[in-house]
Amino acid sequence: MSERKPKLLVPIIGIAVVLAGGVAAYIYFKGISDANSPLASAKIVPDEALMAGFVSNDTKAWSKLQQFGTPEAQNLIAKGINDFQKEMLAESNINYDKDVQPWLGSVMFAVLPPPTLKSAQDTPQSAPSSSVLVVVGIKNQIGAFNFANKLKSDKNIKIKDSNYNNIQIIETTENTRNTYSAVLGNHLVVSSERRPVEVAIDTFKGQPSFASKNGIGNLLSKGVDVQNPIAQFYLPDYGRVVEQFLANSPNAPQLPRETLNQLQQVKSVVMGVGVDDAGLRMKAIAKLDPSAVKFEYKPTPGKVVAQFPAETFALIDGHGISRFWSAVVEQSKTDPQTQQGLDQARQQLQTLNLDLDKDIFSWMDGEFALAAIPSNQGILAPLGFGAALVFKTSDRPTAEATFNKLDAIAQGYSVTVAQRDIQGKSVTEWQIPPEGALLGHGWLDEETVFVAFGGPIVDAIATPPSQSLNDNETFKAVTGTLQKPNAGYFYLDMDKTMSLVNRYLPQGQNPYISPEANTLLNSIRGIGMTAIQPEKSTSKLEMLLALKPRSAK
Repeated sequence: MSERKPKLLVPIIGIAVVLAGGVAAYIYFKGISDANSPLASAKIVPDEALMAGFVSNDTKAWSKLQQFGTPEAQNLIAKGINDFQKEMLAESNINYDKDVQPWLGSVMFAVLPPPTLKSAQDTPQSAPSSSVLVVVGIKNQIGAFNFANKLKSDKNIKIKDSNYNNIQIIETTENTRNTYSAVLGNHLVVSSERRPVEVAIDTFKGQPSFASKNGIGNLLSKGVDVQNPIAQFYLPDYGRVVEQFLANSPNAPQLPRETLNQLQQVKSVVMGVGVDDAGLRMKAIAKLDPSAVKFEYKPTPGKVVAQFPAETFALIDGHGISRFWSAVVEQSKTDPQTQQGLDQARQQLQTLNLDLDKDIFSWMDGEFALAAIPSNQGILAPLGFGAALVFKTSDRPTAEATFNKLDAIAQGYSVTVAQRDIQGKSVTEWQIPPEGALLGHGWLDEETVFVAFGGPIVDAIATPPSQSLNDNETFKAVTGTLQKPNAGYFYLDMDKTMSLVNRYLPQGQNPYISPEANTLLNSIRGIGMTAIQPEKSTSKLEMLLALKPRSAK
């Protein structure tokens, strides 16, 4: 068989060989019970696993995706699946739909650390890399047995069996690549190395499992609250995973001990992906060390969104930049690298007569938002869009003093600073003749200040919109189902974004986005993301990939 075959072919052949050896008959008569649940699979994964991922084979959940996507995207995905199946089963008489799909259950993969690794500090550059163990549920014994019989006579595969702890391990070799597999009850374990299969056997025989880790069993049973879950990921020791990644990546920048300590404040992460009526939804839950949480979470009121016009295509909003800055400053006291960076920034601003802490961050204590707005006028014509910032503040005098200092700095660089009245609002603009206004700032009310880049965007923000972003149908569809109250939104209108991308880089001429990727991006209506912190020790993230209905053109 060709060396170019996908790596997934190896475990499938391994499965076939194991079953062909007669084990399939055993499990057929023994029967199975819930072999396709995350908890059942995790009982075979060793407790040393750094992380585990579970991919469901629930046809109902996956078929939900068929209601989305443009015709072009649907055709592209169908072609990709068909091509993959043809390549995977090339030079054989196997039909995926008839011979593989009926018995292939859900799949869990687990990342195991090297056997000798203890910590990031004592890891040599030549240390072995992590291993991957795959656990496959067998949902139909007859189908698996028939599949095994079809592949049993494949002359391109060398087979060798051995015994470990009274369990048969099958080693298959194809084009010098080895695969090790074993049947454990109602599951098949597969790896490209022998050791992961051996420790899985030990776990099956009674050694501690991934499911037995503190709190993991409950997460495996309940999962994350998403409809029609298709994938779940579990990181019970987030800090250890980061250390392991750095240890196995010699070219990655080495993080100082203080930074690693901060990462270890995240105790665990669990994530789930599901399909609902809006599209693909991801939710993640992180458990934190409450004693290490310095930033006080407060929900974002969401009022500044109304200041942006309906055509706004990108937005980030939140609350309390000053509180976040105070947390960074406090953290820097135990992190010399961060402290050095802050000191350099302070010194640079001092040359401009600006105090980083007081003039820039102290007054940013309310809600804020940064948005991108399309425009083809004036200085923005070459770009096709401009940007605006809106801040709520309880300290207007300090904010005004800061803008006065900034205006004086601009004048020192031969920028014309002029006042303009826009529907009764006094706006200060930085003008560069003959291009027009580069930037403008002013007050929308007693506690709301804005900064806009580009004259057209200055007008758009200073003038109350007839329809605000809150009235935009895409914005409502993308953010309307996200959890509330929350820490703010990230929002992106994909159609308007891709329109700008394709305006300057027509399809086929973009070095960063292939035509196939462009087709898939055009099937996305928008992206929405938010976060909440229901308690000091828990942080929750939610992201929605809003997809276009299948009938959309």
